[in-house]
Amino acid sequence: MSEVHLSEAELEPVVKRLRRAHGQLAGVLRMVEEGRECGDIVTQLAAVSKAIDRAGFTMIASGLEQCVREGEDAADAKVRLEKMFMALS
Repeated sequence: MSEVHLSEAELEPVVKRLRRAHGQLAGVLRMVEEGRECGDIVTQLAAVSKAIDRAGFTMIASGLEQCVREGEDAADAKVRLEKMFMALS
């Protein structure tokens, strides 16, 4: 099985999304500590979750592209990518 190595250009959107999620999560913690409305907290948690999911899917998409470029066996690539998608579900 080959490793996926992402370039700086491929990593940049992932890092941005993760930094955004980090900031959102810090905001959620403040909301909880301040006793804010449950609905508002859940809305922000959903935003954090979506940002993290998108970062993961961006990495998977780059991994898929890399597998195709490197000519990895299609069956091996499919199994590996299915595992990554399932890890995010």
